[in-house]
Amino acid sequence: MKQMEVNIMGQSYILGCPEGGETSLLEAVGNVDREMSAIRDSGRVKARERIAVLAALNLAFALAERPLAAPKAGNATSASHGGTDVDIDALIKRLDQALGADGQLL
Repeated sequence: MKQMEVNIMGQSYILGCPEGGETSLLEAVGNVDREMSAIRDSGRVKARERIAVLAALNLAFALAERPLAAPKAGNATSASHGGTDVDIDALIKRLDQALGADGQLL
């Protein structure tokens, strides 16, 4: 696995990237950076953690709004988006963990 250094909202991150996945990773980083910067620039949210959660929700919503391909047989909670399997239950669990005990974004 290759490692790449990327910047999101001015902060540097070292990310693992499978060989041949550089273009997709850079596109994803660009999307996250644009979304987080737009939220920060709105001036309504200051904390990086909250900006990250809101950006993740916005990007997940945009992904969910795309036309759906037929779900794989036998997995009602998974949908295919552009060749990537999305496990809705796993995403919800990760969001719950990120939000913490209070369950509040703001």
